[in-house]
This record gives sequence, structure tokens and C-alpha cells, in this order.
Amino acid sequence: MKQQGLAFNYEMIQVLELEGMLSVAEVIIEGALARKESRGSHFRLDYPERDDTNWLRHTLAFMTPDGPRLEHKDVTITSYPPKERTY
Repeated sequence: MKQQGLAFNYEMIQVLELEGMLSVAEVIIEGALARKESRGSHFRLDYPERDDTNWLRHTLAFMTPDGPRLEHKDVTITSYPPKERTY
């Protein structure tokens, strides 16, 4: 049903929310493809092991006209050193 009222344009709100969700999904996919390891809930069949030597770092994403640009920042380890999850 098409929105007829002047107070709120719910269709436009939904379009803008979808655009935001698609942008976040694109960043998640780019970050996952760039990370050559498995860590936490991020699991890759082609890289099943955790790789702290190369990937114990934050991934920062910036949206550009060409798509997401990824950078990395060192992790500062304080009270709780990271360790592999075991169940």
C-alpha cells in the first residue's frame, strides 16, 4: 500500500534503512574476504586456523566511491590476552 500521508514517508525510511544495511553487509563481506584466518564466529573453510601472527589486529573500514577501503590497527592487549575459543 502506497504512503499517502504527509507526516512520515515510511517507504523512504525503509529504502534508507535498506541502503544502510546493504552498505554494512558489503563492508562485512570485504573484511571477511581480506582476513585470511578463522577467528570467533568468522570461519573460513580455506583458512580454518586462527593466525595471531598476521591477524591479531583491528580491521577499520571506510566507505569510498569505489567501495569499502580497509585499514588495520594494532590491538592493545591489556588485562585479558586473547586466546582461542574451545568448547
